[in-house]
Parts: sequence; structure tokens; C-alpha cells
Amino acid sequence: MHLAKVRTDSGIAVAWIDGDSARLLPTGTTLSDVLHGKNPVALATAKAGPGSVAVSSLDVLAPVDRQEVWAAGVTYQRSKVAREEESAGAAQFYDKVYTADRPELFLKATPDRVVPPGKPIRIRADGKWNVPEPELALVISPHLKIVGYTVGNDVSSRDIEGENPLYLPQAKIYRGSCAIGPWVTPAAAMPPLPGVGIRLVIRRRNAVAFEGTTTLDKLARTCESLVEWLGKELDFPHGAVLLTGTGIVPPDDFTLNVGDTVEISIDGIGTLSNPVGE
Repeated sequence: MHLAKVRTDSGIAVAWIDGDSARLLPTGTTLSDVLHGKNPVALATAKAGPGSVAVSSLDVLAPVDRQEVWAAGVTYQRSKVAREEESAGAAQFYDKVYTADRPELFLKATPDRVVPPGKPIRIRADGKWNVPEPELALVISPHLKIVGYTVGNDVSSRDIEGENPLYLPQAKIYRGSCAIGPWVTPAAAMPPLPGVGIRLVIRRRNAVAFEGTTTLDKLARTCESLVEWLGKELDFPHGAVLLTGTGIVPPDDFTLNVGDTVEISIDGIGTLSNPVGE
């Protein structure tokens, strides 16, 4: 079961998805209204209209309303190694943050900068080594409770960050660098996280240019601890979305090209697919 933000002839609506069919919630109900409620599953079930439509017919938008999108880094062993390799002069700092109590956290995108499913992500024109980063995204209520999960793509320029870690904001935060979707799985409907698999497939000219997999049991931190650190000195009156880091890193000789398609699948949620645009 999932909750989607969709565009209809009447405006923006929320769809309650069960299998291949979906029911729309009353006009005026926002995704946050449901997810931040006491029992999102019960609320969505009660509010959903009697008629149903095919999921394939929905115009699905990014599942964010007014939430900021934040991200965590160096939360998987594979990510730590990759960061050390791309920035030899700062390798010790990536090793230290991987084992430290305090995680690496940074603002990734404002709501209006989030790319929805099916729309183009971008690679920086001044970056030569660009990769997607497939990540589990936590949907967080204003009270810092994890109320759902979705799929995130933290598109990054590895050469810019590797040149100097202080360039991380430029390597990570730019137009078209953050995609989220296709919808949210409420926390109560998500399978146990340790067994959840993540798969990345990059297609180029109808062929697979790269694919990789990982599982959430390789995440070095708990989702709850990441949320706790995020909320230590910040308030989120509209809630937040937190990307939890990547455990899949393409080889050093791989970089995204315009025209590629990036597909990220997470068990219990679905597949986020985006072309790479200009």
C-alpha cells in the first residue's frame, strides 16, 4: 500500500494505491495531512473514495509538499571507500565520519527543486565524473517521527567533491540533482528494513550500462539515529525528507551521460525512474 501525490483534472490530489488500482482522497487533502496524522493507513483508507482508477493512468508527482530534503553521507562501507578513493588528501575525514557518533548531514533540496518521477535529472556541466546515488528516503513528521519511506536519487559530481571536500555543496546541490518518488509507503506497511533490497540500473541506448544491488542491513547507522541527529538543533514545522546514504557506487571509469535512464528500485516501495537531461 502506498500514498501518491498526483495531478488530476481538478488539481493536485492524493491517491491511495493498493496493487494496480488507486482511489483518490477528497480534494483539499494533502499528502502531509495523511502522513502526519495519528494513523496514516487508517486515515487514507477511511478518506479514499469508492471508485478506483488504474495506477498506470495516474500523473504522479514528487511525494513532497513543503518539506525540505536533507541527506546523510558515508553511511555504508562502500560509500566510505569510494569517498576515500576520490579524495585521497581527505581520506582520513571520511574514515572518521563513518565511525563517529555524529553523522554527515546536509541540505539536499528545497521542495520546488525536487525532480518528480519520469522527469529529467541533470549532471553538472562543469563536472566530469557524475553518478546517481540510490538511497532509501525517510519521510519525517514535524514531531521527528518516521511516518513513511520513499526512493531518493542523490545525483552527485564525484570529481568536484574529490577535488576538495569543501566543494560538497556544489557537488551535491544544484538544479536537477535530487529526484524522489514515485510514492510513499507508510511506515506500518513497510517490510522489515534489514532485509530490504535496493537496486540501481542505468540504461544507455537500450542496454544496461551499470547495475548494482545492496541491502539495508549494510547501513551502518539506524534510521532513527539519523533522524535524531537531524532534529537536534533544527525544527521542521512541515516535516522533512531524509536520504540515508548510498551503498551502490559505480566504478571509477563510469559517468552518467545525457540520454541515460536511471532506475532505482527499493523493496516495499517501487521504482523511481528518471532520464538524464541537458
